Amino acid sequence: MSIMFERKTTKKITVGAVEIGALAPVSVQSMCNTKTHDVTATVEQINRLSAAGCEIVRLAIPDMAAAEAIPEIKRQTVLPLVADIHFDYRLALAAAERGIDKIRINPGNIGSEENVRRVADACRERSIPIRIGINGGSLEKPLLEKYGHPCPEAMLESAKRHIELLNKYDFDDICISMKSSSVPLTIAAYRLASSELKYPLHVGVTETGTAWNGTIQSAVGIGTLLSEGIGDTVRVSLTADPVEEVKAAIAILKAAGLRQGIRLVSCPTCGRTNIDLISLAKDVEKRISGINKNITVAVMGCVVNGPGEAREADYGIAGGKDCGLLFKHGEVLGTYPYDRLCDALIDLIEKDS
Repeated sequence: MSIMFERKTTKKITVGAVEIGALAPVSVQSMCNTKTHDVTATVEQINRLSAAGCEIVRLAIPDMAAAEAIPEIKRQTVLPLVADIHFDYRLALAAAERGIDKIRINPGNIGSEENVRRVADACRERSIPIRIGINGGSLEKPLLEKYGHPCPEAMLESAKRHIELLNKYDFDDICISMKSSSVPLTIAAYRLASSELKYPLHVGVTETGTAWNGTIQSAVGIGTLLSEGIGDTVRVSLTADPVEEVKAAIAILKAAGLRQGIRLVSCPTCGRTNIDLISLAKDVEKRISGINKNITVAVMGCVVNGPGEAREADYGIAGGKDCGLLFKHGEVLGTYPYDRLCDALIDLIEKDS
């Protein structure tokens, strides 16, 4: 039985061909760690991200050389591109003129209101949405003085201030993020934003660390919010190859029931296990990674956890003494020696394709 979380409806924006908000599928984002002006390296990384399942990719635009690389990067790639810009409104204008699909910039940090108007006009004329990125670690000084420390209320007030600036110049294609390196603060800030704002939410925990630690923190933060119906697009931020961010994000969406695809379940092993279940589970995980089917595969250590407890799985194997059972929807199909179990499982899945 499939249990779905009820998602909260938000305003729809469009980034390239990808819809965000209004109950569109939760999209996966990442960010290149290449120098954007190095077109060859950036294109290569974007293509790897695309192959891994990324749907939107962000580029750092720290200078005009990076902005000028946008058209050639777009020509050689298929993913929508987001320009990540801080402080210099002229870079936002340059990115918009060169075909960027979305801009991440905080309008309150780019100088005069005339600068805000120019960016809003440029994006509105080209149907380019803007993400306002609130970060608990870089809140405005007056808000820190008012609240004493980063908190959900300060982050929401900051978001509203930036929104009001864009709305003043007739711009409303807005996406919001409310990130912190603290998982509890991130969750609380997004909950508050979701309760008060109509805009789609880009969900993530920032600065989470290396792949292992960062994936755990992101799974807790993003997973909690998704389970409450909060979130329209996600990024897992890791100090790692960006492809690992995409893999983690897709796994989180699958775990939350928001993304289809093959799912592996396996038991933790115990004293009843008479086969090398850890190696077997890793082998199965690797072999099924390229199978594009919406199925559940079980790898169980013994008959106790075999076809009985795993009967909800579409396919599975359960270990015995130097051998194991192959089953489908809880029905045992045969017994195989240990070194043939994985092959027999994959053969069955592919036969049913």
